[in-house]
Amino acid sequence: MTPKESNYENLADTLIEKFAHRGIEAYYASTDEEAVSKAVRFLTPGCSVSFGGSETLKEIDLIETLKTTDCIIYDRTKPQTPEDKKEMFAKIATCDFYFMSTNAITFDGLLVNIDGTGNRLASLLHGPENVIIIAGMNKVCPDVDSAIGRVRNIAAPTNVVRLDRKTPCAMTGKCGNCLSPDCICSSVVVTRRSHIPNRIKVILVGKELGY
Repeated sequence: MTPKESNYENLADTLIEKFAHRGIEAYYASTDEEAVSKAVRFLTPGCSVSFGGSETLKEIDLIETLKTTDCIIYDRTKPQTPEDKKEMFAKIATCDFYFMSTNAITFDGLLVNIDGTGNRLASLLHGPENVIIIAGMNKVCPDVDSAIGRVRNIAAPTNVVRLDRKTPCAMTGKCGNCLSPDCICSSVVVTRRSHIPNRIKVILVGKELGY
């Protein structure tokens, strides 16, 4: 085990304890494969699942793995018409398991997320019976201010380039605090605790994942 891997594991142990005080169930996985294994272990036969837009989930091949199960998958990218999209989001709002990553995690176990349309945050806050968050240890920050700074100056600029959005940060690489029509920073949510104990589950992965 490298010094970085040892540090990730030590920090994860600290975070898992912090999460427990906030009603959030948390685990540590040292590899992608272990993270996926822990995630699918929660699933029940024939359950309904959905997921938010996440490079992390793609990188660990979780979505492809979910497609091999007997779960009913609600994929928000499939509907083409406004009516079909509305119907799909209604199903997602009541699914059994919702998978996502988080933009940042503080040393105290706070989840910090910034979203454009808010569909991912809506599912985090209310609706799906279980929310399973998978996050690389690169998402961990000292406090809320640094977490928001991380999202605005690291995650968001990279994402707008990926999405081909026309925002100041896409050109400069840092937040311009814009109100552009293409802005993906419409809502900021800090999750202090899970109101329903252990509804939110976090799997920390000992590597860098996503943005």
